[in-house]
Amino acid sequence: MSNALVVTRREVLDSFRDWRIIVPILILTLGFPALSQFGAQLMLNFVTQYGAELIGERTIPFLLMIVGFFPISLSLVIALETFVGEKERLSLEPLLSTPLTNLELYIGKTLAAMIPPLLSSYVGMGVYLSGLLFGELAWRPQPMLIVQIVLLTTAQALLMVTGAVVVSSQTTSTRAANLLASFIVVPMSLLIILESIVMFGAPDAESPNGIFSLWVILVGLLIGTVLFMRVGTRIFNREELLGRSLDMLNLRWAWGVLWRQFGVRLLSGDIRRWYREAVFPVLGELRRPVVVVMICMVAAFVGGWVIGQMPDWRLPAASAQDEVGLANNFREWFEMGSRPATVLLAVWQNGRVLLAATILAAISFGVMAVVLAILPFGILGWLFAQFTVLNLSPGLFLAAVVPHSLIEVPAILLATAAAVRLGAIITRAHENTTVGEVWLRALADTFKVGLGVVLPLLILAALIEVFITPLVVRIALGG
Repeated sequence: MSNALVVTRREVLDSFRDWRIIVPILILTLGFPALSQFGAQLMLNFVTQYGAELIGERTIPFLLMIVGFFPISLSLVIALETFVGEKERLSLEPLLSTPLTNLELYIGKTLAAMIPPLLSSYVGMGVYLSGLLFGELAWRPQPMLIVQIVLLTTAQALLMVTGAVVVSSQTTSTRAANLLASFIVVPMSLLIILESIVMFGAPDAESPNGIFSLWVILVGLLIGTVLFMRVGTRIFNREELLGRSLDMLNLRWAWGVLWRQFGVRLLSGDIRRWYREAVFPVLGELRRPVVVVMICMVAAFVGGWVIGQMPDWRLPAASAQDEVGLANNFREWFEMGSRPATVLLAVWQNGRVLLAATILAAISFGVMAVVLAILPFGILGWLFAQFTVLNLSPGLFLAAVVPHSLIEVPAILLATAAAVRLGAIITRAHENTTVGEVWLRALADTFKVGLGVVLPLLILAALIEVFITPLVVRIALGG
């Protein structure tokens, strides 16, 4: 860290010497809090006329979070210029010729990009909070709420800066870096909207919903920061940064990589050879993702079962007095089983969810694929708890779930594992191979698993679900 801090000290001093950076930060740090305080006062006065003081009060902590977010988002240009800016100013080559390792150089640059936005954010929130505490509003927030907002702002800054440094190290011009920054600012803006919903719904720091939701978001932001740091340190290469002068979109090359990795020639010649040489080796590489996804599925089922035991989350006893009454709630679904078109409906339902999970996995390091995959298992755990709470035999639940799940669950498991591998593969180091080629190969492997294994399993599971599961349920009911 000592060598990395040398780079950090140099970068921070250069940033504070540049008036084009300091003046906008000072304006945002000192001017925007005053504007937000004035807006909060106007909002509170307006809603008080109509007896809606609660809305105005809940706007105040939200504006505190916005005050901390604004300097970070607009100061992101510092992080975006960490490497590509040096290259355009022709000062990158002397820096990269120093005896610093890639890791030391990257960490030093990242820390230097974090300090100015964080300082401006803290000062802005301090100015805004001082005006609220000692001004006309005389706002007296709970200390835990302030701690949560400060920690969330810090985590957002860390995530945005680490992401921007990754972008800066992989682009060849500040124009490209600024355009790619939208993929950082837009998701973070959506996250701010989510946080505002949580704070408007449960602004009390002692509220269980508010504490749980905000702490979960904080943990997610910290995990994302660690992943961005891991990606940045793994794919940063000073030789490649110096040698790359233009980013070109080579579709022919990308299609060739996908074509070869998918094994189209094997598929057109011998389907058994395609499975043996192209598909089954990929399944062997999914062992670790399969274990991770399986653990998450079991945890979601157990969590749903625990929540289903809570009094506030139970079904009313009148909704299911016995197994027959409970089965009547699903009569329409069972009656649909006599139509072959239901098979296509079941395949389409499962297929589009897995496809959406794969797309989201590609931009979330695989996290969203796991989230979408485990949600149904949480619901199943909750449903199973209702049988326990209502003192009903679990035989009906098992009859309605197990037959097709024996095929459907492995399909979901493999599809999610492939999506997780696709999203997380860029966090690993790959010698003599570019990040783009590694990702394209993983994408081709995901297609192979999806078309060669997952889709046939989903079709078979849909046939069982439509034509066999209703019969098993009737037998369980004694009919």
